[in-house]
Amino acid sequence: MATEAEKKRIWGWYAFDWASQPYNTLLLTFIFGPYIKELMGDGARAQAIWGYGIGATGIVIAVLAPLLGAIADQSGSRRRFIWLFSLLYVVGAYGLWWTAPGDFNVFTTMLLFAIGLIGMEFATIFTNAMLPDLGPKEKLGRISGTGWAVGYLGGLVTLVLMLVLLAENATTGKTLIGIDPIFGLDASAREGTRAVGPLSAIWYAVFMIPFFLWVKETPKPNAKPIRRAISDGKAELMASLSLLPKQRSLFAYLGSSMFYRDALNGFYVFGGIYAAGVLGWSVIEVGIFGIIAVVSGALFAWLGGRMDDRFGPKRVIFVSILVLLGLAVAAFYTSRTEVMGLQVGPDSRLPDLTFYAIGALIGGAGGTLQSASRTMMVRQANGGRMTEAFGLYALAGKASSFLAPLLIGLFTDLSGSQQFGVLPIILLFLIGLILLIWVKPDGERADTWSVIPSSPSS
Repeated sequence: MATEAEKKRIWGWYAFDWASQPYNTLLLTFIFGPYIKELMGDGARAQAIWGYGIGATGIVIAVLAPLLGAIADQSGSRRRFIWLFSLLYVVGAYGLWWTAPGDFNVFTTMLLFAIGLIGMEFATIFTNAMLPDLGPKEKLGRISGTGWAVGYLGGLVTLVLMLVLLAENATTGKTLIGIDPIFGLDASAREGTRAVGPLSAIWYAVFMIPFFLWVKETPKPNAKPIRRAISDGKAELMASLSLLPKQRSLFAYLGSSMFYRDALNGFYVFGGIYAAGVLGWSVIEVGIFGIIAVVSGALFAWLGGRMDDRFGPKRVIFVSILVLLGLAVAAFYTSRTEVMGLQVGPDSRLPDLTFYAIGALIGGAGGTLQSASRTMMVRQANGGRMTEAFGLYALAGKASSFLAPLLIGLFTDLSGSQQFGVLPIILLFLIGLILLIWVKPDGERADTWSVIPSSPSS
């Protein structure tokens, strides 16, 4: 039986998922992305710029993530890094308030968005690295899955708050329930929708309190001062990277996850802006789509965690990718006038209903995929270098993270069609599925990471 302190530690860890999820749900996908499309007027141009901006941010994250993870392992402190990147999250998210229709600067907007996104992604690396310390191996799938479910619920609550009380329809100026935005916010200046930035920032700041109160780190006996940690962390990272190809299972998993997570992020990042441009949905309609996807994601992340413990994460990942691959094809063949090759009239609701169903299934399969991916990384990694391992995991997630956004932007630019922008997602899922063949369910349990020499000062 877990002690009261251990239970609080797990719930404190869940608090990060609950606190940080609005950046994904509200800003990346369902509210702010479609709002940018409305400001720019041209769905294809907005999708291309969105792709280029997020792709550039992904390059920054890919370069720095493994190094920061190695430094954290050497210094013995993850919490100080979480504090730092939490500050970036709050500053970047809050700054999105200053994106008024009459005073919109795309460069400043993307810069602020990137600052917050970098904060969210880096904080996630260090909290993910704490997962193996929360319970025995046979329960990590359940813990990870519950964490994802809690995160989805946090995204759901904030999305409902936005739609019901704040985000106004561009035409009527009313929220989903037909009222003016609360707090006297000016609908004509889109203050209700712009409040998504401050809401995300305040939500994060408040709900990270349990994390910092309850999630304590066990002191590392050989922890090093920060300057020494930077020097030794670089050396350890270079040694790890040089020997990585010899660890076939880990190497294959990092490669597989690099592509399938990039494809999934492409779905999440462009789902809202795609629906807004292809189907002509408003911010509120995209928000309803988001609610369906998030509810499905929460449910299936929770169920997926239990399937993970029973069947192992590799099987869960394999099935999830197959489902998402089929959904990418379905999205490509869904437009205002066509559904899976069936021509429909301009007033038909079938395209909308089909895309709602696609969104629900994306949420469900995406929830199980992300939860199982986190526990699979724990099985593949060396426990003594867990933060570095999750830094490499982040590197794998971001090394090609510019591919989906940039390829979607490029395909959209060249074709002038948002539908053709979906094709790179199909290709990336296929590559990830093929590479998964070489991944061992329990990794290299002989722990081949042990051949990596420790720095002289260890």
